[in-house]
Amino acid sequence: MAAQDDELRPFRTALWQRLKDEGATYELTRFAVLRLLALVYLTAFLVLALQLEPLLGSRGLLPVAQYLPRLRAALGPWAPLRVPTLLWLSSSDAAMRALAWTGVALSAAALAGVTNALVQLALWALYLSFVHAGQIFYGYGWEIQLLETGLLAVFLCPVRSVTPLPRTRVPVLLVWMLPCLVLRVMLGAVLIKLRSDPCWRDLTCLDAHFETQPNPGPLSYFFHRAPHGVHVAGVLVNHVVEGVVPWFAFGLRRWRHAAGLLLVLFQVMLIASGNLSFLNWLTIVPALACFDDTLWIRLVPARWRSRVLSRVAQAPPSRAHVVATRAYALVVAVLSVPVVLNLVSSEQVMNTSFEPLDVVGTYGAFGSVDRERYEVILEGTSGDAGDPDADVTWREYELPCMPGDVRRRPCLLTPYHLRLDWQMWFVGNAAPRGEPIEQEPWLVHLVWQLLSGDPSPRRLFARDPFPGAPPRYVRAGIWRYRFSGELARTGAWWTRERVGEFLPPVSLAHPGLRQYVASFGWVSGRP
Repeated sequence: MAAQDDELRPFRTALWQRLKDEGATYELTRFAVLRLLALVYLTAFLVLALQLEPLLGSRGLLPVAQYLPRLRAALGPWAPLRVPTLLWLSSSDAAMRALAWTGVALSAAALAGVTNALVQLALWALYLSFVHAGQIFYGYGWEIQLLETGLLAVFLCPVRSVTPLPRTRVPVLLVWMLPCLVLRVMLGAVLIKLRSDPCWRDLTCLDAHFETQPNPGPLSYFFHRAPHGVHVAGVLVNHVVEGVVPWFAFGLRRWRHAAGLLLVLFQVMLIASGNLSFLNWLTIVPALACFDDTLWIRLVPARWRSRVLSRVAQAPPSRAHVVATRAYALVVAVLSVPVVLNLVSSEQVMNTSFEPLDVVGTYGAFGSVDRERYEVILEGTSGDAGDPDADVTWREYELPCMPGDVRRRPCLLTPYHLRLDWQMWFVGNAAPRGEPIEQEPWLVHLVWQLLSGDPSPRRLFARDPFPGAPPRYVRAGIWRYRFSGELARTGAWWTRERVGEFLPPVSLAHPGLRQYVASFGWVSGRP
């Protein structure tokens, strides 16, 4: 018998056996994952509800009601299967508002503790509908990342429970799928960096990143002013956390907890350094699965621990739940094949899903870093101005979270997302390279709306310089911004200089402008 035990000892001490012997439970982990995910959903649906009409409504910059018929004409009768969205049923402003605010209500319920598979499924289906119809304003990687995470959350929950701590345990297979997600997110990010921009290889990217990122925050100024050695160390930390640490999420308890702590702290640092929407908050969600209940219970005040432990589920998940989980895991495994092939490819693409339901995606962020910051700023001149080339006063349209007035403090916005601000950042990146404004139809539409006095886009700006009557002319200049370095002395966060013209002065009488917007059906073609 002793000899037999000696023969079995290597088997018993194999990693997977040691993991099994830990007896880890994840009921409190499920609670934490679903609450943070609900916060992200709530933010995402609030962004949608508050910016829906000026961006995607019937008078929006890219109206969904006009986009879907064009899509059906291009894709034919299979369009609803290739681009699934509930908005095929109705894309009226009232219908979209109802769906958006329904998402807000369900997210709030989930945040308050409702743990139910059908609620999670509804949230996923609602958000999927807007991602697939939101066009360029919903073309960011974190949209499909939220959909993948949200679909996984459906299977984390039982169908017949709404309580914060359901009576049946979470299937452990799902808990291990969450670190798989964070591994793909991190590997996609580090690989696209190392392949795309030499500054990630020579460790200099952070010398410019904090200044040139989409929406710098108040601390971005100080991160940027840090010594070069700190920036080099930051790039090294980035590579280690994104490329090495996630693998330890599949180890023993101490390894998992250490990996989870590093992953969460890394995302917190990114949150502090800039306003990257809800991307970093969302990435923390699967990272929380690195922690099992032995850690979470320590965070509960001692006087409440016994009460919490008494409510932790003891019953195994139902057979139907287990079968559904295994089927879902199999689907994810099959759909992961093109994702893995993309990761190992020298032609790696980022922030893409290879199937219409966004079940599995490939991710990545900041594959390249801009060395200088350029802003395209819209300006108008009053209705009594005659020749726009004369000495007239131009007044700027300021966006809420983009550099404008050099003395205005950078905003603190995360996890909220200002979608027009972000798109203007992309325009600013491309403008110095000579990209014409015609490449951005929504921006031409915005100029038309400002000239015609349409109130729809006003809520997207921090300041409308023409509240009473629309401007007679609108133009767009290219400005180069730099952090000032003299904040304490001058009170200015930025310095700036005008370096070019992106759009010359135009008015409603400009025939090319009317013809262009009319070609999209945004205005009558008649003068």
